[in-house]
Amino acid sequence: MQSAVLPALKLSFDAVFYYVRDIDQSIEFYRHTLGVKLVSHDFVARFDVDGVLFELVPSPHGQPISGTGNAWLCLQVNDIRETVRQLNERAVETGEVKPEPGGLLSLFHHPDGNELCLWQYVTGERARN
Repeated sequence: MQSAVLPALKLSFDAVFYYVRDIDQSIEFYRHTLGVKLVSHDFVARFDVDGVLFELVPSPHGQPISGTGNAWLCLQVNDIRETVRQLNERAVETGEVKPEPGGLLSLFHHPDGNELCLWQYVTGERARN
């Protein structure tokens, strides 16, 4: 039996988003704590993260927000330890810097508990703590 070849779907990237309970608190966190550029704010808040559209969307009433979902907003940094230090100075609790294949990572949470990742690529050397 021959399988039918389906035509490719015509998909294009739109955005990555998180549901949030308090959009104003979350906008404050991304703009002033992380320094991400706010592009627009109507029903949702849109940010430009190095050319990628990132959105905060108000959570539908009664819908729980999962802080441990399977998606992360991963932010690349040049010096992860310095970035962790700066976040800690801004009262953001971060996880320890951990070596992973190809780099270093540290996790932290935004006000509604969604997990974010800091990532530093390490090339040509073994990741060190």
